[in-house]
Amino acid sequence: MRSFCLLLLTLLTCAQASAQNAVTQTAPARQDPALAKHVASEFLKEVTSSLPGEVRIQIADLDTRQNLAACDELRAFMPPGAKTIGKTNVGLRCSAPKNWQIYLGAQIQVFTEYLVAAHPLTAGQTVTLADISKVRGDISVLPSGYMLSEEQASGKTMGTSIQAGTPLRADQLRNAIVIQQGQAVRIQAGGNGFRITTDGQALNNAADGQTARAKLNNGQTVSGIARAGGIIEIAY
Repeated sequence: MRSFCLLLLTLLTCAQASAQNAVTQTAPARQDPALAKHVASEFLKEVTSSLPGEVRIQIADLDTRQNLAACDELRAFMPPGAKTIGKTNVGLRCSAPKNWQIYLGAQIQVFTEYLVAAHPLTAGQTVTLADISKVRGDISVLPSGYMLSEEQASGKTMGTSIQAGTPLRADQLRNAIVIQQGQAVRIQAGGNGFRITTDGQALNNAADGQTARAKLNNGQTVSGIARAGGIIEIAY
């Protein structure tokens, strides 16, 4: 009887081991979280390679509870509307042996020099190089429209007042006025094979590139593009 019990116990143990081995052999491989994160990181490095300064990328870990099947060829992509700076998302897509798609949270920081006001600036003030300073920091936390080079701000006028150290933004600045209302202007009109130049009087203030109106000596009113030197260009 004892021998029979031992034999039965041995058979049961072998059966359980065989069942476990069968499950192990048939269970599909799961996606390696470290590999998924590496693919996403390398992709974002390529996407941000043209950004100025030092780029730092942080990517959230893959949620292993998703239990994704291992992918033969894992590809990363930017979701529609995703930003390439600041808080964003990066997608991972698999097509074989099973189709799946996930998104990982990411943070892209960019450390470089940007423009700030060297001292308080007032609305209407024309910005010169003496009014500008550069500081180094993470531009991903700045409001949109930040400026990186002095040429973007020098010669323009402030549309609002700001304190010293405030980052300069494109929406705070206006192109310098090149035509003043009432001044004498030179109207240059041209088209296919002809060019006419005449004199007039400006009817409004206009910055370079804005629309300016002028009254000609014969009383006619015309509109064109304001240019430096008191010139209004009209193209036909």
